[in-house]
Amino acid sequence: MLHEFEVERYELREGPAYDFTPDRRDFLKLAATGIFVFLALPLEAQESGRGRRSGNSAPSDLAAWLHIAENGRITVYSGKAELGQNIRTSLTQAVAEELRAPVSQIDIVLGDTALTPYDMGTFGSLTTPQMAPQLRRAAVAARMMLASLAADLWNTKPDEIQLFEGLAHSGAQQATYGELTKGRKLTQTVTADLKLTPASAWKIAGHDLSKLNARAIVTGKEQYVSDIHLPGMLYGRVVRPTAFRSTLTEVDTTGVQAVPGAISVRDKDFLGVVTTEHAHLDRAAAAVRAKWNTPAQISNAELFAHLKETVETPVAWKESKSEIKTTAAYTIPYIAHTPLEPRAAVASWENGKLTVFTGSQRPFGVRTELAQAFGIPEGDIRVIIAATGSAYGGKHTGECAVEAARLAKAAGKPVKLVWTREEEFIWAYFRPAALIEIQAGASKDGTITDWQFHNYNSGNAAIRSPYNIPGQVSEFHAAESPLRQGSYRALAATANHFARECHMDELALAAGMEPGAFRLKNATDPRLRAVIEAAAEKFRWGRPKTREGQGFGMMAGFDKGDYIACCVEVTVINGKIRVDRVVQSFECGAIVNPLQLKNLVSGSVVQGLGGALSEAIDFAGGKILNPRLSAYKVPRFRDLPEIEIVLLDRKDLPSAGAGETAIVGIAPAIGNAVFHATGKRLRSLPMKLS
Repeated sequence: MLHEFEVERYELREGPAYDFTPDRRDFLKLAATGIFVFLALPLEAQESGRGRRSGNSAPSDLAAWLHIAENGRITVYSGKAELGQNIRTSLTQAVAEELRAPVSQIDIVLGDTALTPYDMGTFGSLTTPQMAPQLRRAAVAARMMLASLAADLWNTKPDEIQLFEGLAHSGAQQATYGELTKGRKLTQTVTADLKLTPASAWKIAGHDLSKLNARAIVTGKEQYVSDIHLPGMLYGRVVRPTAFRSTLTEVDTTGVQAVPGAISVRDKDFLGVVTTEHAHLDRAAAAVRAKWNTPAQISNAELFAHLKETVETPVAWKESKSEIKTTAAYTIPYIAHTPLEPRAAVASWENGKLTVFTGSQRPFGVRTELAQAFGIPEGDIRVIIAATGSAYGGKHTGECAVEAARLAKAAGKPVKLVWTREEEFIWAYFRPAALIEIQAGASKDGTITDWQFHNYNSGNAAIRSPYNIPGQVSEFHAAESPLRQGSYRALAATANHFARECHMDELALAAGMEPGAFRLKNATDPRLRAVIEAAAEKFRWGRPKTREGQGFGMMAGFDKGDYIACCVEVTVINGKIRVDRVVQSFECGAIVNPLQLKNLVSGSVVQGLGGALSEAIDFAGGKILNPRLSAYKVPRFRDLPEIEIVLLDRKDLPSAGAGETAIVGIAPAIGNAVFHATGKRLRSLPMKLS
């Protein structure tokens, strides 16, 4: 059932959208024509943390960030996107803390290019360490202004005004925030030196708070892109090539005329259909007769040799003079993001201006793609990020928005385009594949003396070892990717942790040391040691096996300001790996919302199980061979182990983002546990014994 979507959901404020830095470098772009884009980008363009604007692009005008209506409602504006990671709740807590206002009094507008300040995108675990402090500073500025207004009203001094629960107090006198502002624009300046409330004094932040829109989600009232319905709206479908890199050689669209309410659309190699009824889409698309020319392409069987062969400069290995030496190679396949909600967009043209509702991590980046595709100014485009059913780094690009806008322009009416599950598997970009080669060495007492780590293709994220290894060599080597690839949750950190932490066990074995003791011997970072010790204590690391096929494994790591350790118990029976128990410790500085952080870390473990044990893209000849959930296995409820999360709350440290790093622990811990159970070392993901 479709829900009517109120297009003007929020009142437009005066003035243009905020876009302050002219030297923006968008790191993912769609071609202006064609329906397939092959990203032959260097990995610095694919790593989400790259391509950021230089300088400080945050506006200093308080009104850009916050508005207090006359009725007391507080509206906060941020260019970030809610993708299921629950930043709507955590950012609201941050504002409520500094503004001394109830959470229930605050509304937050996210990812609307007509309303919110420019933001590069929602990626890299940057929302909590960057956006939350920015909104907190805005709230402090608003609080100072409210105190000044109250002091003027009651002829007293601002420092004699008390603010709490959305009210200003002075003796027996009190006023609501709305009564003080009277709904006027807030003219205070937001500066970087505003003093924020320390985490040790938090009363709203730092405490459990349920997801603010949870009731709407579970009752079906939350409006995702597929729920949006505009007056006169048509339904669209793109007619895709038979394989990647194909070019259109011949097309016949006359058959589309026989489908009621259907028209065909062609723009060079772009083919599509629109219909008045959604039920007619498949029939209309099938009526398009197209022929394509497809070049020869490699299969996944040739992948890792191809990656090594296509690096620009061969790897130079240093001779190791260590007493104990080890070498190994690890392989990681392409995997799909598999979001619950496939890509979707609703596009509408009016008087040459374009409005697009879509699910994306980069609303302003999508606006740029649309401007490039249609040759119109960005000021004539509004991108609104509706509730988005997950992304995991997979929705940086705006191809679906561009396609919907093309269909809408040709049809002269609004068009909704929702990718099928197979389209999502085939035409979205993948997590990069990797070949990782390691040469390591240690002294007889277990001190690591040599560490050479080379990643082919997948990236730099978390590539350096967090252990104390003077002179370590950890390098990324860009290679030619046969498939379209891009950001995925944690980026290359999953591949790099898998290879590194499995090899730590291999080196420990060669040195004759127990894996936990080996890690602690080489870990001088106290935060790294703390997570190792916390996970080991909760797991009861070091206890003996009690049954056949049982095995224990551990890992530890660091990325994006987060420290992680993971201990796993597995059972291996008849060549099948069953994960029984996971204990994961996690430290990301001061915790904003313990309940939601625990949920986020648990969800990362569940998602990581797929990449560890079952997920891999099978491809050949420019085609994806397993583009459906029946052939591409993600974790089911029956696959889930007992999961225990240990959070280390460091109120003395700034809060780091936690959306990504927690996924990196499960694969290496399972690999090490399988070796403990069977004596067989699995160096390829997904891990299989048969």
